[in-house]
Amino acid sequence: MSPARRNVLAGAAALALTRPAEAAPPPGLLCFGDSLTAGYGLGRTEGLVPRLSAWLTDRGHPARLIDGGLSGDTTYRGRVRIQLSLRRHRPDAVMVELGGNDMLRGWSAEQAEANLDAILTTAGKGGRPLLLVGIQAPGGGAAWRGAWARMWPRLAARHDALLLPDLYAPLAAVPRARRGPLLLRDGVHPSAQGVRLIVDHLGPAAAELVRRAQAA
Repeated sequence: MSPARRNVLAGAAALALTRPAEAAPPPGLLCFGDSLTAGYGLGRTEGLVPRLSAWLTDRGHPARLIDGGLSGDTTYRGRVRIQLSLRRHRPDAVMVELGGNDMLRGWSAEQAEANLDAILTTAGKGGRPLLLVGIQAPGGGAAWRGAWARMWPRLAARHDALLLPDLYAPLAAVPRARRGPLLLRDGVHPSAQGVRLIVDHLGPAAAELVRRAQAA
């Protein structure tokens, strides 16, 4: 090999060693849920998914968030569509937010648990990191509410999932007389202002989910 050729190869090798490694692409996070995830009644940038995406990016945990919210969805319907969502989007991690519409229909926690168990089993295949987002049951008797409250940590433990027990906790902490601006006119779905509070509450758990996806 000629000296000139050796010098060219040596220079190329040195450049390869000094070139910074390309950053890994941000992990894909499927936000699988109902109207709360879908941003019902809000502008394109005001819903939970775009707000959460901005929250994560601002705090150094960028991720490619996929809006898998479907207004009116129940745990049963989520059980039917989870496989298709996974095949379509191929996420690195999944956040599951379902159950509110089951509660509004008066369905039991036992029914929801069977459906959510199937959803988490499917979503977590291959060691995919999971975040389960619960919600406190409104109305009903103490036994009914208690059954729902106990369900969330039991499911999270069974599937080694991160857990946010109550998505609406920051809104519930506001006195009822001052809660109006945080909700839409239906009194159920969060307003843009309410979503910001919810995202501040959800963000740390979502950031940990991103970290788990990057480490997987």
